[in-house]
Amino acid sequence: MSLLHAFYNANAIEAGVDEAGRGCLAGPVVAAAVILRKGFTHPLIRDSKTLSARQREDLEVLIKNEAVSYGIGVVDNLIIDEVNILNASFKAMAIAVSQLNPQPELMLIDGNRFLRDHHISHKCFVKGDNLYLSIAAASILAKTWRDALMVKLAEEYPQYLWEKNKGYPTSDHRQAILKHGITPYHRKSFAMLANEKQLRFEF
Repeated sequence: MSLLHAFYNANAIEAGVDEAGRGCLAGPVVAAAVILRKGFTHPLIRDSKTLSARQREDLEVLIKNEAVSYGIGVVDNLIIDEVNILNASFKAMAIAVSQLNPQPELMLIDGNRFLRDHHISHKCFVKGDNLYLSIAAASILAKTWRDALMVKLAEEYPQYLWEKNKGYPTSDHRQAILKHGITPYHRKSFAMLANEKQLRFEF
């Protein structure tokens, strides 16, 4: 049996909400929202970062088949640069929730804050993907969707090794930026190189 809580309020339609890609140098931020059916559980569903890629892919299929509803929200690097990564993450979450049918009565958000003016009630939980099953399920869907996109984008820009680093600020990614500059998928508002507050590139 999963050690995560099945719900916060058993009498409400709940959606777990989480995002992937906040700390990346390239690519979008992706959020997922998931409503799980009452009584559903699975021993492997937990924070996506603690799972192998194969486990996440297998669980992605399971979650999509077993969920009452799920949604995916994507906000690209241009919007991230325009509104900042926190607001872009909130926007991606709101998009994901808007796709749910039925609409939830309560959102369980991974993190310490969310939009105050959202029309659906919410509760925020730091490390919520280790607390609630629906948040963990959302974390898996967000990560698998985004990882698949970065693998696809790596075909267009193979020198950045996004199929491996998924756009995160790894040493190989930063070395590629030093050598080749940035792409249209990079976040110009982020510090591209270590120990630098911000580096402006033109392309």
